[in-house]
Amino acid sequence: MKFAVVLTNFGTYADPRAAVRVAQAAEATGWDGFFVWDHLSFVWGPPSADPWTTLAAVAASTEGLTLGTAITPLPRRRPQVLAQQVATVDALNGGRVVLGAGLGGNEKEFVQFGEGFDPHRRSRLLDDGLDLVRSLWPGPVWIGGDTGAMLRRAARWDGWIANSARLEGMVMTPEQLAAKVEQIGRGKDFEVACNGYSTAADGELVRAYAEAGATWWFETFHDARFDIDHVLARVEEGVPAFEE
Repeated sequence: MKFAVVLTNFGTYADPRAAVRVAQAAEATGWDGFFVWDHLSFVWGPPSADPWTTLAAVAASTEGLTLGTAITPLPRRRPQVLAQQVATVDALNGGRVVLGAGLGGNEKEFVQFGEGFDPHRRSRLLDDGLDLVRSLWPGPVWIGGDTGAMLRRAARWDGWIANSARLEGMVMTPEQLAAKVEQIGRGKDFEVACNGYSTAADGELVRAYAEAGATWWFETFHDARFDIDHVLARVEEGVPAFEE
């Protein structure tokens, strides 16, 4: 099991310097990765930062973290431009970059700019976009989403990011995670990231998800959970300890 800190890209973290502070604390205290959300939150509320610009700043300020998005809604991006952004961060970070990709679930972030939100359209754009990105950049792609169609899509790529936590807390049990991992049907080369909330003393909680098939624990932070001082305090506590 590896452990990553996951931040929103809006609110406090619309300022990339705040994200860099958290990432540096994560690296200093033994976390393995740092991921950010990808929202255009300014269309429905708080300001937001471009996730790949933020990750570039983190790459320039840290040395050993795996970096990525959780997740980028590829249907509202130009895939050739995204591939260039991802490859740039990849070069800065020594090849340790993950593109988390999905359909995008916030309708306003599409229709505000004249883009359709029809699910069939988004599915087509996601698959076409992923094919183009892969032709331009060979790095890992992990798919987010829990529907049968998204699980089948994940099986064709390198990993799956479970929608296992929301603002209110954990929403997927280890047993439910295990059933979806079995549905995907991939082997040991496949990564499974479980979004969650923990303390450093929650080793048994994390163990349950590891035994269900999770290979990464994504400790998820947003302003509704903690202010940045409490985020830093939780990150500095370190990862939950358990014997595998």
